[in-house]
Amino acid sequence: MDQTPLKRPQFFFTTAPLPCPYLPDRLERKLVTELSGPGAEASHEALTRSGFRRSHSITYAPACPGCKACVPVRVVAKDFQRRRTLARQWKQNQDLIDIKVPARASTEQYELFARYQQSRHAGSDMALMCFYEYSAMVEDSPIDTFLVEFRDRTGMLVAVCLTDRTTDGLSAVYSFFDASGARDGLGNHVVLWLIEQARKLSLPYVYLGYWIANSAKMAYKARFQPLETLGPDGWAPLVVPSPSSIHSH
Repeated sequence: MDQTPLKRPQFFFTTAPLPCPYLPDRLERKLVTELSGPGAEASHEALTRSGFRRSHSITYAPACPGCKACVPVRVVAKDFQRRRTLARQWKQNQDLIDIKVPARASTEQYELFARYQQSRHAGSDMALMCFYEYSAMVEDSPIDTFLVEFRDRTGMLVAVCLTDRTTDGLSAVYSFFDASGARDGLGNHVVLWLIEQARKLSLPYVYLGYWIANSAKMAYKARFQPLETLGPDGWAPLVVPSPSSIHSH
């Protein structure tokens, strides 16, 4: 008798409409599914390649009627070259010390997270998160997840990136940094570090979530060329927008 265990079915649900955090006067809905059990890693792999993103123990994708603004993007790590602003920022931040640590929340991280939210996303749901909620965001993961802390030479924490590892790349789940302006290009530096790390690990891609051409919060991702987008026919190179639509991060 065949004793092969039955594969757990993957159930998907659609969220109720909420105000879109990126485009004014629009509503967002998400298609979500839970990651759990022995098949969580495999499900996450397949869903990431299909344009889903992870948050806690669920993955989600936009499911907004009449809107296709959110486009999944990934950097082709081996072909990426730092140019102009990115090259300058990478050089300027070479004094930072990167430390890979387990996905465990700390008070120090949370204080930086809270300052970042108030500076960049005041009034958002994330800006209202308490330490317990931040801890859940960091620690509630059924897959291979880690944190990268970036510290200056005095030991001060200046940036953090919550990262998932898959068999074909690194996925930037969420990053935050000192947004006071004391140091230039910290957000870009985090992405550049992920690209370098993917190369060292011989991983082909860095997944950056969703690119939204008309959102200043998301348009910066187009800087990291070559960038692939996911469309009806699969992953394909992004057609670079005009420079005026690419904002600093």
